[in-house]
Amino acid sequence: MSRFATRPPALALALAAFVVALSSWSAPAHADAQRYALVIGNDAGAAGDERLSYAESDATKVMGVLTSIGEFAPENSVLLLGRGAEEVQRVLISLNARIRAESGAREAVLLVYYSGHADARALHLGGEELELGLLRRLVQGSAAAFRALLVDACRSGALTRVKGARPVAPFEIGGDDGASSEGVAFLTSSTSDEAAQESDELKGSFFTHYLVSGLRGAADSNGSGSVTVEEAYAYAYQHTLRASSRTAFGLQHPTFQFDLKGKGGLALTWPGRHAPTRALLELPAGHGYLLLSRDAAGAVLAEVDVADSRRTLALEPGRYFVRARAEDHLLEGSVELSAGERRRLSEDGFERVDYARLARKGGLTRQSAHGPFLGYAPRSPLWPEASFCQGLRAGYGIDLPELTLAAAIGACRSRFDNAVLEARADELALDLSVARVFDYPLASLSVGASAGASWLRQSFDTAGRAPARNSLAGSVALLLGATRELSHGYYLLAELAGQLYVFERQAAGEPSSELGATFALRPLLGAGKHF
Repeated sequence: MSRFATRPPALALALAAFVVALSSWSAPAHADAQRYALVIGNDAGAAGDERLSYAESDATKVMGVLTSIGEFAPENSVLLLGRGAEEVQRVLISLNARIRAESGAREAVLLVYYSGHADARALHLGGEELELGLLRRLVQGSAAAFRALLVDACRSGALTRVKGARPVAPFEIGGDDGASSEGVAFLTSSTSDEAAQESDELKGSFFTHYLVSGLRGAADSNGSGSVTVEEAYAYAYQHTLRASSRTAFGLQHPTFQFDLKGKGGLALTWPGRHAPTRALLELPAGHGYLLLSRDAAGAVLAEVDVADSRRTLALEPGRYFVRARAEDHLLEGSVELSAGERRRLSEDGFERVDYARLARKGGLTRQSAHGPFLGYAPRSPLWPEASFCQGLRAGYGIDLPELTLAAAIGACRSRFDNAVLEARADELALDLSVARVFDYPLASLSVGASAGASWLRQSFDTAGRAPARNSLAGSVALLLGATRELSHGYYLLAELAGQLYVFERQAAGEPSSELGATFALRPLLGAGKHF
């Protein structure tokens, strides 16, 4: 696919040089600079490009944080979603004209962000192309004192899922056409043999997700109430590196070009500043948190890692779904924030989601859970006048997003007697099962089936000669089960199996045996552990 691969850690590495350069550029930290933004997102690329899932939503998130807490005035900020090359070029030229006419004596900042497909020659904008050399000249030739072009062009799905990735030529903006390059930063990624990554869990690219989270306050390392470029970079770099290192495609490498002069730093957002139009949410230590808009199906807005020291996020008033992530479980619940409110999150009433449920939810980083179980498992008699077969059952199960698979071994003993003899009946069984599990607040219910084989032995105590009888049996069963999660992966288990046994039977006094079928019930009460 011909998409330009600006990958999260790739961009992070490029930003390393960007931050060093920016720290030497003299720019006002607050509103002395007139700020202009052009934010572009396009899920559609050229012919042959696979349609992206999150490019336009990433652009929307970036615009949201810039205008809400970054002092990029809405009238100076343009969001273009799914638009073609001609419109992007026209809007950027118009924005440059406004900067020349309106900035006056004040310093001006121009930030251009792009998320979508590209190759070594052009951005791919829904079947149209915007030449990279032209884009570079339009940004570099702006009258703004500081100009930055940030390109996040991820083309594949992550959590190790890649959408038709193939090598492409590196994305390059370099070159000198004589325009002033002072106060300019160009940031791109990729080499020709890397795959860009998006995250299905985060519903966006790694880098943009962590950049936005940092700008909302998680990156405010010194507690100043503002997030500088340096702080935003450090946060995004650390977290995208960590997240992408867990995928099969690993780290990416960027390209960059900059020329920044002077001293000082540039604050991008002010999440700590009190404002009657926003809310501040403080997240307790001990868990990592993911915030989604409205409900569990909403857009992912921000993340705070368990190790982050700054845990207050600036958010718009409204309803949020909160997912607290511990090592062995999730806590999920909702919070409603009002304008001007500052609240410390309380997890009271949040639903706990443990190992197996976590794997069954799908779309999360945990795709399976596994572990042993053990329980008391009596079985109804296979022979007339016999007692229940008292025994134990142990096994190992694997919980997947759609199905639960298990292998188990069981052993039991029953007795029967009459006026002539006393006897014991032993069973040693091995079976495999598959089940579909349905999660409810108090318990998880399952329905499934199993197939297995058993060794059956009858031993007799009698005054006469009565040798032991051994036979093999096959069995199939329908299973109904329920589990109740405890903590740290432990759970209680109840199951009822309706089993059909087929084996050779010999009636008393008869020299020959015949194949027959017998139905039995086997309940199970036990406990298990998920890893």
